[in-house]
Amino acid sequence: MENDNATIALHNRLALFRADAGLSRAALAEKVGVNPQTIGFLERGQYGPSLELGLKLAAVFGVSVETLFSLHPFAPLATTLNP
Repeated sequence: MENDNATIALHNRLALFRADAGLSRAALAEKVGVNPQTIGFLERGQYGPSLELGLKLAAVFGVSVETLFSLHPFAPLATTLNP
């Protein structure tokens, strides 16, 4: 990968997993020890989590970090469910 000092977009499925778990942003934030605004920034792609936070979030949902975060856009959910 070429390093040109450009900001790399980090894509995530955090809102999808949070909604599926029935958690509010505040409830998820409390589980991982951050401010609810941080969860909003993460969901909108305005903030990249630290490794520690990424691991904590993945643990809450019982998935790998790669299931929640990616350097490439995720395929639409409809495509994933009905290829």
